[in-house]
Amino acid sequence: MDDDRTGHRIVPEAIRRSDHPADRHSDRLSGTRYGNRPTMKDVAARAGVGLKTVSRVVNGEPGVTPETERRVQEAIDALGFRRNDSARVLRKGRTASIGLVLEDLADPFYGPLSRAVEEVARAHGALLINGSSAEDPDREQELALALCARRVDGLVIIPAGDDHRYLEPELKAGVATVFVDRPAGKIDADCVLSDNYGGARDGVAHLIAHGHRRIGFVGDMPRIHTAAERLRGYRAAMEDAGIPVEDSWMSLGVTDPERVRDAAEGMLSGPSPVTAIFAGNNRVTVTVIRVLAEQTRRVALVGFDDIELADLLEPGVTVVAQDAAAIGRSAAERLFRQLDGTLITPERIELPTRLITRGSGELPPTD
Repeated sequence: MDDDRTGHRIVPEAIRRSDHPADRHSDRLSGTRYGNRPTMKDVAARAGVGLKTVSRVVNGEPGVTPETERRVQEAIDALGFRRNDSARVLRKGRTASIGLVLEDLADPFYGPLSRAVEEVARAHGALLINGSSAEDPDREQELALALCARRVDGLVIIPAGDDHRYLEPELKAGVATVFVDRPAGKIDADCVLSDNYGGARDGVAHLIAHGHRRIGFVGDMPRIHTAAERLRGYRAAMEDAGIPVEDSWMSLGVTDPERVRDAAEGMLSGPSPVTAIFAGNNRVTVTVIRVLAEQTRRVALVGFDDIELADLLEPGVTVVAQDAAAIGRSAAERLFRQLDGTLITPERIELPTRLITRGSGELPPTD
């Protein structure tokens, strides 16, 4: 043995290697290419059995003695073998995986929805792969088609775009698809939604019942289905009460804090400011809460979507709550019913919302 110039001892390769036949086989395996995965042939060679015997052990099939199974399992553990499901799933025509295309992975609404989809997938022995469209229709299409290229069995999509004809070849090829939170555009497909119209109508009617007549609405982009439906619910509640709506009371657009702040502050200023605000989603609600905290007068607030710590604020935030987990669970269950062949005709399912009163929506008008 020699020392190199760094002082490290150099051990000849022949001394480092073991003379055990199995270890010599392992050396041949690792010497071919970095990252090569051991195969069933490698396991068979190490265990001294036939390839069919290894296949039976790996797939849990009968016909193998306990002693032989033990030897095969020891070889599997020693080599770090993992079953390659690719050929197996191709024979079955399924990959046991589904894709979930979300709007924004950081949005707290999608956390329980995604988990519910994953739980249903797991119960069916399937893996969930998800990604975010970032509210970009092109990115949504790219992500959905990339998942299809990886041969997922089905897709659950929260759509960013309004034209989903790009999925028609995939649907014809048998890819099960369910749209969530918003319906598909220009194709017939299953969708699971909240009652956005009815929830918004109830929330605004609640403010009207507490004496408010000048009620502002701050919502998301008008092209988005949920935003349009919530605006429609707002208008319906005001019309039911015989209250004319001024254009300055409504603002739809991107939900970044700067835009929402400008909209809310505009409604709260002038000779006839609003006495209450209906916030169109959770991101809008958070910014409106910050704006209202800076006001010298108390302004009522109802938000669509619940938010974390809403009950700990003073006053607590009254919200129209969606059941995100129920939406995700219902969508995933429909997806697997499609895969089982028990669903043929696409349906639109609307789940009810729930008004949670905590104080902010019950404040009376200050003037």
